[in-house]
Amino acid sequence: MKKDYKLAQEQAPLYEALAEYRSSRVVPFDVPGHKQGRGTPELTKFLGRECLSVDVNSMKPLDNLSHPTSVIKEAEALAADAFGADDAFLIIGGTTAAVQAMIMSVCKGGDSIIIPRNVHKSAINALILCGISPIYVDPGIHPRLGISLGMCAEDVEAAIAAHPEAKAVFVNNPTYYGICAELKRIVEAAHRAGMAALVDEAHGTHFYFGEGLPLTAMEAGADMSAVSMHKTGGSLTQSSLLLMKRGLLSPDYVRTIINLTQTTSASYLLMSSLDIARKALATEGLSTFQRVISLAEYARGEINKIGGYYAFSREITDGKYIYDFDVTKLSVNTLETGLAGVEVYDLLRDDYGIQIEFGDMGNMLAIVSVGDNHYAIERLVASLSEIKRLHGGRGRLGLLDHEYIPPVVRMTPQQAFYAPSSPLPIEETKGRISAEFVMCYPPGIPILAPGEEVTPEALDYILYAKEKGSLVMGPRDMELKKLYIVK
Repeated sequence: MKKDYKLAQEQAPLYEALAEYRSSRVVPFDVPGHKQGRGTPELTKFLGRECLSVDVNSMKPLDNLSHPTSVIKEAEALAADAFGADDAFLIIGGTTAAVQAMIMSVCKGGDSIIIPRNVHKSAINALILCGISPIYVDPGIHPRLGISLGMCAEDVEAAIAAHPEAKAVFVNNPTYYGICAELKRIVEAAHRAGMAALVDEAHGTHFYFGEGLPLTAMEAGADMSAVSMHKTGGSLTQSSLLLMKRGLLSPDYVRTIINLTQTTSASYLLMSSLDIARKALATEGLSTFQRVISLAEYARGEINKIGGYYAFSREITDGKYIYDFDVTKLSVNTLETGLAGVEVYDLLRDDYGIQIEFGDMGNMLAIVSVGDNHYAIERLVASLSEIKRLHGGRGRLGLLDHEYIPPVVRMTPQQAFYAPSSPLPIEETKGRISAEFVMCYPPGIPILAPGEEVTPEALDYILYAKEKGSLVMGPRDMELKKLYIVK
């Protein structure tokens, strides 16, 4: 069913202003210094003159992202209308910037926030920047798949009751794997307690435009939501939206918070991509995501026919930790093939020329979205079948039984991050307090965050992930031989 928009979603004011600028043949005596690509012939040949000609700086006809009054303001109003929000902000620092702006808009130094432990590192970075204390909620772990899940609404309500001083509840919806929480109930519980409800919807752009998909943050009544348009919406990498409902906060204050960290040299390439992608989603999103869902469902069925792999979907929902599931996510458990997800990831890339989103200890994720087609799906399925035939058959892989590591918080993230620290061989850090992050990337969920004790489970998981070839990031020692611990 087509949405009823208040504004003309066929318009793209920022894109149209840039097109007019290009046709006007303005002689540039402003930045950037490449002067519409003439000063960088190799870059121009690589990216194209059309692209470089609109890589421009703020000027009167093109508005200014820090204080929009014309075409950017119009583009943001169209985005808010398309997503069912009261206000929307174009974000060119990735959803990282949107997540941090949400938290920084409702929390200050000394405040606390209820947050799932399987958050992206951008959220914990906001706690470091502002001196906010986390109140972690265990998202649970699936016994067969080994993946961390969504926050159970009952657990969130218990955390709210135990910590009435918290300023906000932060929710991942969906998780990287497509797991969704009982969002409306969580939002209502937060509001009853006078807390803000913040939602990381980095992987949920399509929820707003597809049919039969999980509830969106704006539909659930959340105060703010961070949406990665570039992940499943078709805009350029690093472009995102911050959505909000008015009531708890004013848009002028949120803009002030965004401007604390956002560049004053906003990329018009990124902003115009948001404008164009929003137009496409609003006018064609329903049919587009019907096709995406069909492709993902077909892929799931074919992969499950291979045997060994388990491409899971809504059948894993339990009404609590898995309240709903994003059926566009092609999440595949690989354990029965005898291969770790990261091993399948490497084989697909190195031997078959297929780049999936990520692989972890027991699962892999292939993103199916607006740019995919039936041929690409068939190639993926055939390659997975061949991988199982050539490399599988070793029996179920014995993996660690935890993807979620319960944190033992000994200091706030800010205290530990800025505390005097020294490096220790990682094998000798058990029982000490980490001064830095350790995470597998993607998905960028910390195994350890600053201020947390290096437990035996965390240490085992880090060493196992490193052995299996996962990209382990965070520590200053890029080879992860040493970890900085608080003195």
